[in-house]
Amino acid sequence: MKFFNTAGPVDCRDHYCLPPLERLDLATVMPLIGQKKYFVLHAPRQTGKTSALLAFTAYLNREGDYIGLYINVEKGQSAREDVERGIFAFIAEIAQRAREHLGDMFPVRHMKEFMDLRGPDSALNEMLTAWNKTLPKPLILLVDEIDSLVGDTLISALRQIRAGYDRRAVSFPQSVVLCGIRDVRDYRMHFRRENEIITGGSAFNVKAESLRMGNFSRSQIATLVPTLQRGNAYLEAPASRRAYRLRLSCSAMQAALQDSRTRKRGGSRSAVNSLKW
Repeated sequence: MKFFNTAGPVDCRDHYCLPPLERLDLATVMPLIGQKKYFVLHAPRQTGKTSALLAFTAYLNREGDYIGLYINVEKGQSAREDVERGIFAFIAEIAQRAREHLGDMFPVRHMKEFMDLRGPDSALNEMLTAWNKTLPKPLILLVDEIDSLVGDTLISALRQIRAGYDRRAVSFPQSVVLCGIRDVRDYRMHFRRENEIITGGSAFNVKAESLRMGNFSRSQIATLVPTLQRGNAYLEAPASRRAYRLRLSCSAMQAALQDSRTRKRGGSRSAVNSLKW
């Protein structure tokens, strides 16, 4: 039986969901890719960012004009101000995803070499440069959870990506998408080595656009409701109206559905139902 998933990427075979690719405006995103722009996608948690990025990566690779690679750099958060550990976690994530999803072993074979020879302040830039020279198509790099990185590590990552901007589509990714909860301009990072505050707009001033992924629209909820009604006898029409008024995506739909089940069984009103609609 299908269910609402609010803990990680969705799978439409198991979860009530909209097709994840529909959560992105391709009419806006694809021209940015074609124009070799670097941009930001941000939204609150549980709004479908990761699911959309994964679907978009698959779309890019399926269409065949680009090589799309999704990475999640959250594992670098524990490094905090340790730039060496944080950047190594970043390039190791690139290497692992390239091996698993592209069958490309270049980053795995050379990542330690770049760390040893170039050091953490250049290793990410150098590896992306060398790897891009081996690729038959332009690389589109989608970096999820970028704002999980901390302080000096985040500054180093942003500056190394920015440093390759003038070589994009030649020996650097044609486009880089940074995804997180906040817009990069809102980042405030303490640069420990120079004892100063660095803003995201300064460390990554090549950003062309900041795109915000919105909550479900009325039409998107209306698309979900018939599927829910076929799969669940407890759903009542007011549930979709409640979810739309709350503007809370899957979390609201789950709450509204649970509220309908509780009232159908004659149970007490739930916390969601106690709100004024």
